Amino acid sequence: MATTSDKHALPSTQRAWIMERRGAPDKALQLREDWPVPKPMAGEVLVRVEAAALNPVGYKFMGLLPNFIARRPLPAEYDFAGTIADANGSKYKEGDSVFGFVEVLQSIKTRQGALCQYVRVATTHIAPRPAHVPPTGAAGISLAGETAYQVLLRSGGLAWRADGSLEPDQSIFVNGGSSSVGAFAIQIAKAKGAAHVVASGSEKNAEMIRGLGADEFIDYRKKPVHEQLAEHPPSRKFQIIVDAVGQTDPALYTHSKAYLAPGGVYVTTGYHPRGMNMQEITLTVKHAAATIWPRLLGGTPRKHMVMALKNREEDLMDMGEMLAASTLKPVVDSVFAFEDVLKAYEKIMSNRAKGKVVVRVDPGAE
Repeated sequence: MATTSDKHALPSTQRAWIMERRGAPDKALQLREDWPVPKPMAGEVLVRVEAAALNPVGYKFMGLLPNFIARRPLPAEYDFAGTIADANGSKYKEGDSVFGFVEVLQSIKTRQGALCQYVRVATTHIAPRPAHVPPTGAAGISLAGETAYQVLLRSGGLAWRADGSLEPDQSIFVNGGSSSVGAFAIQIAKAKGAAHVVASGSEKNAEMIRGLGADEFIDYRKKPVHEQLAEHPPSRKFQIIVDAVGQTDPALYTHSKAYLAPGGVYVTTGYHPRGMNMQEITLTVKHAAATIWPRLLGGTPRKHMVMALKNREEDLMDMGEMLAASTLKPVVDSVFAFEDVLKAYEKIMSNRAKGKVVVRVDPGAE
């Protein structure tokens, strides 16, 4: 039985899904009942987790990083929503509803994760959760949402006004509109005043993508996206292409002169091979080479950028304000019980999830 500490009557141990070793989730994870409840350090708070969300980076790192790098054992995952259990002298108070995340590298350093009942996290990595947004909705906002936010606002591809809105008549293409980053990119672009948003996906996700705010939809199954865009370029070329899929095939970038404005930028969240076969490896190498090949030697005359998330508190706060105004809404595929984490991983690894796969850590959480 868990014992309690005197301070704030918090338990000293907790339930947590712990990464014990490298491997697939069903081999790497163990549900522990005796994991220590951490104490927040300077600049941190302790959050009682109500819901957590899974991310592809979670199971990928689980299967790739050796123990001496990943510093296992430690709790899995990064995104969460919950309430402040120990404000630790911060601007927050006990009971405040928040959402946030533990950055991947910070998770390794501090040995913190989201799939547990309590997590200590820097105050810069959380934001107030609006009352009308349930924990199971807010849990999946931070990592994918802030990535999309920074792709749009911090890549240099778009022109912004001093009030934080977009200059008029700008257009955006989102490759992978039903992905987590893509879904947030569509919403944030429209919330910030994008004149025209085009997004790709499979026909089965067309209604969802249009419902997020996309003005046009492209079915990538009909014909390669770069061919469809080249054959029917927008009347005003895109200022930014958001590759939320992380394509290994460089075609969307190398043909972008036909549909990306001269001052525009192609931004990807990174290359994500579908497997370690020779074809995917070759495409990844070709894509990387295409981004550095000089224009004088036939290289693509458009800027290419790989966006790596670097958390900014003001970005999370702005996203919280959009959530409060309902211009940004959670996109949840499914919610699993805490005991069913392995089933949740099966769902996200199937690549059939439409939005976030969420785990209800607190059985009473909405």
